[in-house]
Amino acid sequence: MALFELVDFDHHEQVVYCSDEQSGLKAIIAVHNTNLGPAAGGCRFWNYDNEQDALKDVLRLSRGMTYKNAMAGLHLGGGKAVIIGDPKELKSDALFKAFGRAVNNLGGRYYTAEDVNITTADMGIVNQETEFVSGLEGRSGNPGPFTALGTFLGIKAAVKFKLGKDDLTGIKVAVQGLGSVGYSLCEQLHAAGAELIVTDINEDTLNKAKAELNATVVGLDEIYGQDVDVFSPCALGASINDETIEQLTAVIVAGCANNQLAQAKHDQVLHDKGILYAPDYVINAGGIINVALEIYPQDYNADEATRLVHNIYDTLMKVFEKAGDDNLPTGIVADQMAREIIINGHG
Repeated sequence: MALFELVDFDHHEQVVYCSDEQSGLKAIIAVHNTNLGPAAGGCRFWNYDNEQDALKDVLRLSRGMTYKNAMAGLHLGGGKAVIIGDPKELKSDALFKAFGRAVNNLGGRYYTAEDVNITTADMGIVNQETEFVSGLEGRSGNPGPFTALGTFLGIKAAVKFKLGKDDLTGIKVAVQGLGSVGYSLCEQLHAAGAELIVTDINEDTLNKAKAELNATVVGLDEIYGQDVDVFSPCALGASINDETIEQLTAVIVAGCANNQLAQAKHDQVLHDKGILYAPDYVINAGGIINVALEIYPQDYNADEATRLVHNIYDTLMKVFEKAGDDNLPTGIVADQMAREIIINGHG
């Protein structure tokens, strides 16, 4: 496998393969860029079909973290880690300690945190072997609620820009994925008066959403074509692809999933269809904003984290306005803005 020739290789500073025979750890850590500070990004535990898929994921996710941290105004670079395997079978204290040692070997160039299939308790075990961990209980804790808040505010910004509405009363939102962040987002949308159509692989969660949030439940493949204002991808990435993009009736795509677009070209396709896309790494930055306050040499403060997450609304409005003025896809505009920050700093 020629790493440097891969489409998703974006001049990453460092890509490290980690293994530990005793615990069964197989992991990849990717440090994309450290111009603004040490790389920061969570660790995902996933049963990838093959090593190539894991590498592609960590390359894309780490690049996204560089752009996310830049656009969020953080003095952090971008990095990510993936642990390969079935978490139901492989999770153990020994494995997370081995991962902690691997992170520690990078000497502070990368700060890890929880992501898909990883808990704050798991990160506490990692922390036994390295100080370069964030999102710990007793400090910033679970970043999920902050990610959900930022996504909620991003949807409000998109609705304001595209539909001219200051509130979400009567706005129809199709939410794909009801994990902890997706469900929290749905709670906020429901409280704001939005009408919810939801899907997920977990039947219990769907029943809960139906009972508690008056949500309409549809099948996994039916979510794309629903007659809604907003399509909100909150599951894994690449949900916007050649097949699904043709099914969309929504005029806004805004959700908390990473890497929502299967390919870069889909940014242009959404633009051409008149669909406003909230770039994923801008709208879902609430979690990293929260844990960043734990990395910085200061006391963590949840109120300050919440205040900073509210900036996501204004940041997205700037992206939307510039994209509108220049008649460009929002993803391209966000990338341009992020690259300028990465090169020149925050000023």
